[in-house]
Amino acid sequence: MSLEGRKRWIALLVLCFGDLMIVLDATIVNVALPSIRADLGFSETSLAWVVNAYLIAFGGFLLLGGRLGDLFGHRRLFLIGLTIFTLASLACGLATSQEFLVGARAVQGFGGALVSVVALSLTMIMFTEPAERAKAMGIFGFVLSGGGTAGVLLGGVLTDLLSWSWIFLVNIPVGAAVVALSLILLPGERGPAQGGRLDIAGAVTVTASLMLAVYAIVGGNETGWTSAETIGLLAAAAALLAIFLAIEARTPSPLMPLGLFRFRNLSTANVVGILMAGGMFAAFFLSALYLQQVLGYSPLEVGLAFLPSTVIWGTVSFGLSDKLVMRFGIKPPLLAGLSIMAVGILLFARAPVDGNFLVDVLPAMALQGFGAGIGFNPILLAAMGDVKPTEAGLASGIVNTSFMMGGALGLAVIASLAASRTDNLLASGDGTVAALTGGYHAGFLLGAVFSAVAAAIAALLLRTAPGGAPAHLEAEGAAEPA
Repeated sequence: MSLEGRKRWIALLVLCFGDLMIVLDATIVNVALPSIRADLGFSETSLAWVVNAYLIAFGGFLLLGGRLGDLFGHRRLFLIGLTIFTLASLACGLATSQEFLVGARAVQGFGGALVSVVALSLTMIMFTEPAERAKAMGIFGFVLSGGGTAGVLLGGVLTDLLSWSWIFLVNIPVGAAVVALSLILLPGERGPAQGGRLDIAGAVTVTASLMLAVYAIVGGNETGWTSAETIGLLAAAAALLAIFLAIEARTPSPLMPLGLFRFRNLSTANVVGILMAGGMFAAFFLSALYLQQVLGYSPLEVGLAFLPSTVIWGTVSFGLSDKLVMRFGIKPPLLAGLSIMAVGILLFARAPVDGNFLVDVLPAMALQGFGAGIGFNPILLAAMGDVKPTEAGLASGIVNTSFMMGGALGLAVIASLAASRTDNLLASGDGTVAALTGGYHAGFLLGAVFSAVAAAIAALLLRTAPGGAPAHLEAEGAAEPA
């Protein structure tokens, strides 16, 4: 391998470390919430804002962050986002009041959104040769989704051995190192869409729409899905989205050119990503609850229980997914991955009250890890492969937003179904543990349906070039809209 080739792969590792910080932070805090509540005096209701403030800012700024990268340069935005995230992590670790911590978490979410979207864009820009791109996206895809499991494990270790502050302070040396290495290794290009104007009206309306939608979704189970607050917020988000689309159809320099959605693979990949994320996030959440509430695992034991799945996911992403894509194209590996994921989630729907890890947990987790390891890479390649370099950041913002919104909405719907089923079982005389297990079973069933429907949509709509190669790997240039 040439010196330039080695530099690109080292640069990819730097990008992955930067993005891993963001992904970890979405889950690492969950394990530490009881300690944060005890130290800063949060109520049960206000404690949710430690998570929600991050999610709302993160989800709201993904689309805008991607477009800013196209206009002003992806490396520049990556460094700005990483610096904001690292400084906000320091503020979180030093927080001594509820308000300060929640505010710092919101700033973290903003910085995390910038890092997340431009890291994916930079990966696509650095790796243009088909085989290398498939392998690089396999690595990036594993970090993007597998890092959440590592967050649970690391959160348990840091909180048990040190204190909750260290789940944030650990970002400081990592962030500083990534910034320094990025200045040396990442390509310092002019913004590929430089000269274009920022669509201020579009940016304001779509960001406000996304933030309202995420706020409504994350609070839906608490306030009620049919409450005036939830319905009003979702209606306001829909109205702002409609205004945004009207603006984009008329402005000469749109934030999101609507013609992008004529690319069939981009549109299909986002729909599939929404469903896949909904099933995957919900399965992750419910299986953690099953291990804790039914089998009595500690937070650290839960993290260790997820470790085999993470190892399988990483091994398949690094060593198999790219080979399958190059051999068979996008569609067959994606269909196989989603189908295997669905079976893995479905296995959890039969996990008993007195479940055994080796019999009732490990097989389900192993299949989910294997399926995700195969399937995640093709989704990213399908979403990003057909667009021009000037729109890579925007496409990244769209697919990241789809995963974020799909995960949040799927989790909310499935958690609500599980809670409703549990309440019905309790009312009919079942014991608490049996009722909880029955509720989780209902949630797992719906999660498996999400993955199966995602596979069906991919089978019907994803476009593959003759001979099985992915359409976007036929040539380096952008494909024509389908």
